[in-house]
Amino acid sequence: MASLSSVAQAQKPNPEQENPMPKVIFFDVNETLLDLESMRESVGAALGGRNDLLPLWFSTMLHYSLVESATGRYHHFGQVGVAALMMVAEINDIAITEQDAKKAIVEPLRSLPPHPDVKQGLIALKKAGFTLVSLTNSSNAGVKAQFENAGLLDLFDRRLSVEDIELYKPHLKTYQWAAEQMGIQTDQALMVAAHGWDTAGAKAAGMQAAFIQRPGKVSYRLAIDADYTVKNLTELTDILLKP
Repeated sequence: MASLSSVAQAQKPNPEQENPMPKVIFFDVNETLLDLESMRESVGAALGGRNDLLPLWFSTMLHYSLVESATGRYHHFGQVGVAALMMVAEINDIAITEQDAKKAIVEPLRSLPPHPDVKQGLIALKKAGFTLVSLTNSSNAGVKAQFENAGLLDLFDRRLSVEDIELYKPHLKTYQWAAEQMGIQTDQALMVAAHGWDTAGAKAAGMQAAFIQRPGKVSYRLAIDADYTVKNLTELTDILLKP
């Protein structure tokens, strides 16, 4: 995988191995575009002031969303999030009701602010003619509310949710389904995510992938390498728009 210093020079892969310019750019939403840090207070308050448990809650939610897909079941992301928060509370001997968990998660998750680099990066890509599509584990209603609150709704050509296929990312069928929805082959798509599991799934499904290395995020070392590793969306935009 290219180092951050080499990516910072806005270099594309070896021309002999270079992927075609993507026809569609898919974006993960939570943590990739929207900053989860703002939930630290609400989640921490529900967990008796344990603000440090936010990462554990989110990773537990992701873990059990995969359990849903692996076992042939489906509950929407908000339900999984509530269950995960209650599990974290139980592990840490913290008393919490289901209503407390919903209050700490549902509305705060729908009101996440965008990372500082996101809006201008999306605007630049849209002006350049790229088709921009969100591909998220959040529900259809959830991601619409998220984008409305973050001021990003008009920047996307389409919003796709795993709710419509009932298979959470990184299930390979989810990425293949997303490409089919947009009428393209998987290698004509670029998946942008701040999660190593997401870029791993996209690459295994045949997509191109860009890993945004948000603070505290690392790629999965045993996965197929992402085509780009960048610090933020601005850096990826510079690469894609470089003459």
